[in-house]
Amino acid sequence: MKAIDAVEASATVAIADAAAARRADGEPVIDLSAGRAPEPTPSFIVEAAVAAMLAGHTHQAPARGVPSYLHVIAERLLRVHGLRVDPASEVMATAGCKQGLMLALLAVMERGAEVIVEDPCFVSYAPTISLLGGTPVRVAADPARRWCMKPEALAAAVGPKTRAVIVCSPHNPAGVVHTLADLEPLARLARRHDWIVIVDEVYESVTWGGRRHTPIASLPDLRERTIGLMSLTKSHAMGGWRIGYAYGPRGLVARMVKAQQHLSTCASSIAQHAASAALEAAGEARMTELWAAWERRVAGFTRDLAGLPGLRVEPVEAGFYAWVDVRETGLDGDEFCRRLLREEQVAAVPGSAFGPRSAGYVRFTTVKDEDELEAALGRIDRFVRGL
Repeated sequence: MKAIDAVEASATVAIADAAAARRADGEPVIDLSAGRAPEPTPSFIVEAAVAAMLAGHTHQAPARGVPSYLHVIAERLLRVHGLRVDPASEVMATAGCKQGLMLALLAVMERGAEVIVEDPCFVSYAPTISLLGGTPVRVAADPARRWCMKPEALAAAVGPKTRAVIVCSPHNPAGVVHTLADLEPLARLARRHDWIVIVDEVYESVTWGGRRHTPIASLPDLRERTIGLMSLTKSHAMGGWRIGYAYGPRGLVARMVKAQQHLSTCASSIAQHAASAALEAAGEARMTELWAAWERRVAGFTRDLAGLPGLRVEPVEAGFYAWVDVRETGLDGDEFCRRLLREEQVAAVPGSAFGPRSAGYVRFTTVKDEDELEAALGRIDRFVRGL
């Protein structure tokens, strides 16, 4: 069997693509599956890309990244999170978080290695580990512990081949902003077992209710064993640009750069110039109005969903999603999503896509156009009341 045949397709991408195809055929499908805001990339970011192209920055960049972009990243990590990194050796440009994850795994694991992932977790973690010859080991994230893995369950998953643990903080799909207290049990085990922690921080800018992201790298003795992955896909409406960055210990980042040399040469030079404008202090100040609009939509749609019969959903602390327990409807997440799409033409992602223990959940994207959200809510209301 080919390695690719042993993994499932990405449920979020597949459902969103199928919804787009049905809409193109004239069907009135409302897509609440993939985490894609409706707004285009802000114009000041686009203008920075155009200026870069007109200035001739259209050739391949160094594998590590455009030096000016690396300096912007280092300045931002210090300004926003208090993390001091060397732009010449401890950061690199990536083509988004997914590519950064692949590079990080190549840097830390050998064939046959085990990597711990949460259940639920982002749909691509386990398949990427498998494609690279490793074994994903799923550990349940406990809703009673703010969707953190229980320390005893995490410790029980440790074996002689365990090399790393992947976490998403702020969490997708659960929408939790992990606190220092949430992260410390994982940090303690990482120190004890000499793990590398690979942390997906793609939602670190879009936190709600005044909450702030705490990088696990800021905990004592975690800086030298953490690879942080960030992307502008969500926070800056730049999904099509495929641009992000990674930071970590220089030895691990050097391995990631070596892998980049062979796999893709570099991240887009044009996208790096655009991302520099987005991540500078002045650029992020220009994003606050859009982020506030997203927060209103997330809070409003989640509140209204929670008022529907059979649906249980907690307020969202970060990110784009309502993580909904649908078990009181008498359906699991797979059947709920199949019937919702068939009967009311609303696309959502079943919880099983994020892990087998999450089959009773459904994830809805909540940052769509307000008219779409209102129409979707009406359809979901009609659906659950008709069960």
